[in-house]
Amino acid sequence: MLRYCIIVQCILAASTADHNGFGPGRQDWGLAKVRQGAHMFWWLYYVTNPGADHYTDRPIVIWLQGGPGASSSGYGNFEEIGPLDLDLHERSHTWVKYCNILFVDNPVGSGFSYVDDPSLLAKDNDQIAQDLVTLMKQFYRLFPEFHKTPLHIFSESYGGKMAVEFAYQLDRAIKEGSIDCNLRSVALGAPWISPEDSVLAWGEFLLNLGFVDTKGYSVIQKAAEGIQDLIRINKTRAATEIWRSMQQLVTNETVGIDCYNVLTPQEFTSKALVKNDDEILEFSEDGHPSLRVARSMDSTDKLKLLMRGPVAASLGIPSRALWGSQKDKVFEALYEDFMKPATKTVELLLNNTNVNVIVYTGQLDLVVCTPGTVRWVEKLQWPGSVEYLNAPRTGMGYLGVLEGYAKCYDRLSMYWINRSGHMAPVDNHMAMQYILDKHVRA
Repeated sequence: MLRYCIIVQCILAASTADHNGFGPGRQDWGLAKVRQGAHMFWWLYYVTNPGADHYTDRPIVIWLQGGPGASSSGYGNFEEIGPLDLDLHERSHTWVKYCNILFVDNPVGSGFSYVDDPSLLAKDNDQIAQDLVTLMKQFYRLFPEFHKTPLHIFSESYGGKMAVEFAYQLDRAIKEGSIDCNLRSVALGAPWISPEDSVLAWGEFLLNLGFVDTKGYSVIQKAAEGIQDLIRINKTRAATEIWRSMQQLVTNETVGIDCYNVLTPQEFTSKALVKNDDEILEFSEDGHPSLRVARSMDSTDKLKLLMRGPVAASLGIPSRALWGSQKDKVFEALYEDFMKPATKTVELLLNNTNVNVIVYTGQLDLVVCTPGTVRWVEKLQWPGSVEYLNAPRTGMGYLGVLEGYAKCYDRLSMYWINRSGHMAPVDNHMAMQYILDKHVRA
């Protein structure tokens, strides 16, 4: 029998009396009304191996997926860090062993989150952050025992852009006294923070790795410079259009590279090249902005069937919250905001808060490639900027293996992750364990 927890502005917060949800471990979940007609889904997994007297003694990690429009409850949970993988086998390196994990389908319209009318979808990063702060106010009213528990916001891809604004607004709400919360850090994985720096690095990245020749580099670089010009005169909608057209350029020049991990073997056929706009504009099921649909239909169909079938049934999800049904509209609503940078918000976090900022990047990622990420990080203006630039870059060893590199000063830490593409928790979970050990589990 489902029990229903009633809190302010919450239309559904359901779990079984013994906290059974879907899969192993104690869970709680709900659909919170963050605005009139806007409903946000959250799913809390309690730590399974607390190593302390109580689960509240272990940190809470919020996971925000990218896209925008991807589902944390689906993709982040079953394909990256949750207790079960997509085949429903227990994941040996799940983060739930060490932390309480709160998956949030954000923005509204992603995953099980939904809006009553498309006009209610978030149109900018500010609205996304406001909705998340509203959700957390409700969360702490429902779970007051977590007030003093350290909170860390982890994110991936476009989720990084949302995370920095969320962290800044949450910190402001804490200082204003409207929420009692122990925010410690925001972690940005393959973060879409500076679109200009990311796309300007594509050509150089592909040229240096041998995926294009100088002619291909020039074609890609010309398009990237066009995006840069449009961003700088605030014509971001037009910049998004060119960014989407760049997908065909890269696909043609590289003969269909996997933009998530450039070393992933690809099936070769002369018909593999993108041939029409419908294919160019297609997005993968996980919601990441992609140069081509790199994931197999078997995987994407399996996730959709899982979320809309057994998961929805087990959690008692209402039919109006059909998983993934509004994800395309989420991106459309944010079309103009998509190419706007969020570097100023990162600077606000470093200049005006005590929140630790963690950046990690996979060396094999093209979507948000490492050279572009390094550029915007090194251009940040904050009191420790010179000291950060002069700080040593050290090896990141875990269990005797070099998993990457680290550069840290004060509240800013950056990690280069070896043998990893866009989704570091999947490609190199040992490197992620290193980061968790240093910043979350300590």
